[in-house]
Amino acid sequence: MPLQWLAPAFNLFAPFTNKYLTNSERPFFDDISPRNVSAVVDEIAVLRCRVKNKGNRTVSWMRKRDLHILTTNIYTYTGDQRFSVIHPPGSEDWDLKIDYAQPRDSGVYECQVNTEPKINLAICLQIIADNDFQDLKTKKRFYDTKSARAKILGSTEIHVKRDSTIALACSVNIHAPSVIWYHGSSVVDFDSLRGGISLETEKTDIGTTSRLMLTRASLRDSGNYTCVPNGAIPASVRVHVLTGEQPAAMQTSSAIRSGAFTAMITIISAKVLLYISSLMEHVYLRER
Repeated sequence: MPLQWLAPAFNLFAPFTNKYLTNSERPFFDDISPRNVSAVVDEIAVLRCRVKNKGNRTVSWMRKRDLHILTTNIYTYTGDQRFSVIHPPGSEDWDLKIDYAQPRDSGVYECQVNTEPKINLAICLQIIADNDFQDLKTKKRFYDTKSARAKILGSTEIHVKRDSTIALACSVNIHAPSVIWYHGSSVVDFDSLRGGISLETEKTDIGTTSRLMLTRASLRDSGNYTCVPNGAIPASVRVHVLTGEQPAAMQTSSAIRSGAFTAMITIISAKVLLYISSLMEHVYLRER
């Protein structure tokens, strides 16, 4: 059963557990953090939330603009893996972390505790655009080691038919904390109206593998996709979405073999005709 189906169950017994609590026992926010937070685009944004007397209640983060529950306790309920919770074991902190923050992430976020009535702490996030933003290929970045890099699995130039599924994958030779995919110069938006976008990241013995899937491919999905691991050199793949016609790059090997076979037959035929002509000339001279 998907974890998001279990989220409403966390609130089921809250009225009963809170009914007999005194004011000193009820959860409350240790409101020592700023209510307005600013971060630079492509950097990490952290929204602080410290809950006292949490007990067995749950702490959730909600994005106000679309009422999307992003996290519940340490679990994430969005396909956008830039979002996570920072909760050191045994601590009272339930901070929301946003990797590679984008301007669209600006807005109000609420840290909530499922008491009765529910309590919440609203924090306003503003992402400041970098005026010196450059293309990923020319932007100077710093990495932990030169050997840490991403690699596209398969061809770096792929063609897919419209309405089919685009499946991209990259492997990283380190255990990257996070892997972000860019389409052009923008982070792939899992919550966009387009829908049908999913990301799967797997940690292996030797590194990390990230798989990006986009269903119902359209012409807008064409372009350059870049796999950007945290602390490693990125890798890119070019995607061409076709409307039906077959480009030269997609010619089948059978078509190439057919052309080569035709050329070979033509050469052989020319040699046979030349041999016959020479033989007939030789016979003619002997008869004379």
